[in-house]
Amino acid sequence: MKLSEKITIIIGILLVATFVIGLAWSISTGLAGFWRGLPFWIIVIFCLFLIIVDSIKSIKKN
Repeated sequence: MKLSEKITIIIGILLVATFVIGLAWSISTGLAGFWRGLPFWIIVIFCLFLIIVDSIKSIKKN
């Protein structure tokens, strides 16, 4: 795997993480409040974990 592909994967992870964490933060601080936003936070953290693990496997495989 080329260095440019690895950098693209890292940039993609950062962009997705920024968007989804910002979305979860705005839900939790808005009308929903922390406790109603907590399930969304759990989903966000789990999905980011899956994205990171899959990306690490993809980088190490090639």
